[in-house]
Amino acid sequence: MLNDLSKFRIFALMLVLSTFAFTGCKDDDDDLPIPLPKTKVYELESVADPNIEGTATFVRLDERTTSITILLTGTPTGGRHPAHIHANTAAEGGPIVISLEPVNGTTGISTTIVQTTDAGTRVTYEDLLRFDGHVNVHLSQDQLDVIVAQGDIGQNELTGKSKQYALNEKDVPGISGSVLFEERKNGEALATIKLQNTPEGGIHPAHIHKNSAKEGGDIVFTFNPVNGSTGMSMTNVAKLDNGTPFGYKDVLRYDGYVNVHLSETQLNVIVAQGDIGKNAD
Repeated sequence: MLNDLSKFRIFALMLVLSTFAFTGCKDDDDDLPIPLPKTKVYELESVADPNIEGTATFVRLDERTTSITILLTGTPTGGRHPAHIHANTAAEGGPIVISLEPVNGTTGISTTIVQTTDAGTRVTYEDLLRFDGHVNVHLSQDQLDVIVAQGDIGQNELTGKSKQYALNEKDVPGISGSVLFEERKNGEALATIKLQNTPEGGIHPAHIHKNSAKEGGDIVFTFNPVNGSTGMSMTNVAKLDNGTPFGYKDVLRYDGYVNVHLSETQLNVIVAQGDIGKNAD
């Protein structure tokens, strides 16, 4: 992802080893090898600023203690960027659960020792790797609504499996793109719609419908609307609008299609459309 990512990971490993050596050193006459602590690295993608991205490294120090180190590139010198672990996926958003040390803009680094949530609930390394959450790094304390880097963690981590479907031009010439479904560790999916040539400032509702596009059918799943200025929409896929469980594997075998509409008041105007699941095979 990053040109400097390998350097970051080497640096993170050095931090891990130095911390472990300090907290777990043995007598000189003990020849037994010292096991490396458990480590998990999550990617933090750019959001508001395409130049800022990096990683969050979780290290198990002991059965009660986890070290979390954020390493970013592209942060402005002198900046101070609040960071938190939030509940839910990044696509859904959620409240702050664990406050992390702010990222130093000059170094791009933040390290936090974690034993509990902000509410005082004990949380272990293993708990964090199962957690339904995401990490946000914000522009400043006064601008928490501006997220400079973000990444899903725990059960929301992506497995690397994905399926992309074409969204073809329909009623508005020149608008087309794709919808990408990526599998999460918990079986849910991240859906990313990307369209070209959407009008600046537009808000375009998007849905999964029953049946093939040729047949037509009712809405069964509602995506977050496509932002016309970026042409993008990101949505967590876990259940249909009626509450029926609906994850990554369900998408791949579903009898359905995707419509992206011109606006909430003009749902009859379809700007892009494409079959998914078994209809696209």
